Amino acid sequence: MSLLVVGLSHRSAPVSVLERASLGVDAQTKLLQDTVATEPATEGAVLATCNRIELYADVDKFHAGVAELSTLLAQHSGVGLEELTPYLYVHYEDRAVHHLFSVACGLDSMVVGEGQILGQIKDSLARAQELHTAGRLLNDLFQQALRVGKRAHSETGIDRAGQSLVTFGLEQLALGAPVETWADGKKALVIGAGSMSSLAAATLARAGVAEVVVANRTQDRAERLAQILTEGDDTNVLARAVPMTSVPAELTRADVVVSCTGATGLVLTADAVAAGVEGRTGEQRIVVDLDEEAERAPAAHPPAAQSPLPPAAVAADENCPLDLSPVPPGFSVMGEAAVAGMDAATLEQHAAWAAGTAVDRRPAGRGGPEADADLIGALAATASVVGRIPERRRPEPAAEPPRPEPVLFLLDLAMPRDIDAAAHRLAGVRLVDIESLAEASADAPMAADVDQVRRIVSDEVAAFGAAQRAAHITPTVVALRTMAADVVAGEIARLEGRLPGLDDKHRAEITQTVRRVVDKLLHAPTVRVKQLAAEPGGAGYADALRTLFDLDPETVASVSRAEESTEKRDARNRGPG
Repeated sequence: MSLLVVGLSHRSAPVSVLERASLGVDAQTKLLQDTVATEPATEGAVLATCNRIELYADVDKFHAGVAELSTLLAQHSGVGLEELTPYLYVHYEDRAVHHLFSVACGLDSMVVGEGQILGQIKDSLARAQELHTAGRLLNDLFQQALRVGKRAHSETGIDRAGQSLVTFGLEQLALGAPVETWADGKKALVIGAGSMSSLAAATLARAGVAEVVVANRTQDRAERLAQILTEGDDTNVLARAVPMTSVPAELTRADVVVSCTGATGLVLTADAVAAGVEGRTGEQRIVVDLDEEAERAPAAHPPAAQSPLPPAAVAADENCPLDLSPVPPGFSVMGEAAVAGMDAATLEQHAAWAAGTAVDRRPAGRGGPEADADLIGALAATASVVGRIPERRRPEPAAEPPRPEPVLFLLDLAMPRDIDAAAHRLAGVRLVDIESLAEASADAPMAADVDQVRRIVSDEVAAFGAAQRAAHITPTVVALRTMAADVVAGEIARLEGRLPGLDDKHRAEITQTVRRVVDKLLHAPTVRVKQLAAEPGGAGYADALRTLFDLDPETVASVSRAEESTEKRDARNRGPG
């Protein structure tokens, strides 16, 4: 076994690179055909999702295989090899098996434990089988990956920790309520008609929404998805397709919006979302950050005079109209030391300020930049006396007004984002995107489930490796037994030439005796060699067997080809498990 995988995912590459490297169905087909046409690879399969692009192959040379597969990925993705290389990862043999099994269990997903990846692995295997690029190794590998993924979901709670992105996203929108209860009777707008958008539309339909509107740049795909939803046996949802130009109008009707397109820019801006919910809440359109507003208030809206606060340190209040520099450090500007020696007019001004009466701090006729410069100079002088800049007295923080209940729920499953992140500050809007889904999943109490799944993966990797190593020696054992059968047949024929009068009864008895002797002599060695071959490092036993019994390499190869042909036929008949 020389399994090699070269790929990139959300863990190794930025969204911009993943998006540019994405592969359509036609590109995947051409990539597979070119893979098996190259010298190092005999089998190939592509696993392409919105978060990963991986090329699996059975190769006879590691370094040549890495170079060839990397070059093919660059060629078919349209991203230059020099730019793509820093984001590529490589796994070989057991590590490649471990990687795919982990992917199948959802351990490598953006939302840990999501189950949608199993369907994508199944599709990848079906495509490779259809193109005849999957041989014995990749058929066995992907079939086993599907079984491992199903085992992980059935034996652990990993799927409860992080469901598919669509399901998990809808649960986040529902804020703890059952999705079916939350979705009942709502009108949904789905933007995009790809695999993720189709899954979202189907999930919403099964959850009980009253209507699903599909908007897509290609009208035919939107209409096809709407038709599938309408004709579905498990739902009675009303579905229709609209062009992308109708999205602003549909936003004013929709209760739920799910967007997952391949657009490089925003599909929904914050202004577009605000226009869609305007008039529904009776509240202000933008939820203002109170701290930010307080920072802007002094410049835009000078605060009204307030009651004096308790005595503070020197120059603790910058509204004091007096020259603070003579005030000894450590004394209050409102204390007796501050007013000692003041003339009557100055004392009256100080008293008015201390009582909270508004006082014009600027001399008559002064204003503009010159006055501002004087105030800044006075502040600097104060700092030089007291050793610090006076702190601004800010009002007590006001309680944030409660947000209105959401009237529009947004689920953004695209990378990069389709919906402007600023939409989450709109009144009446709840936005969940890939980033918030990842954060919510990271906080889930699933450590025990993850550890259990990792143990399952490790056990299954060991079992798969043993089975592959044992299978590797099977053609040699078959060739050995074929050679022994030929020897028996030759000796019986020679015996008949020497004993022409031998009757059928005695001939059959002699033939059976010779075969039993050969079978007994070969039984222990062949059973033992299969056991040894299943252990790590056991691949050399097949070579030793061929050398010891001088087996014809072409005979062994013909057995292998016959087995692979049978397995391919069986795999096509079964389809992905």
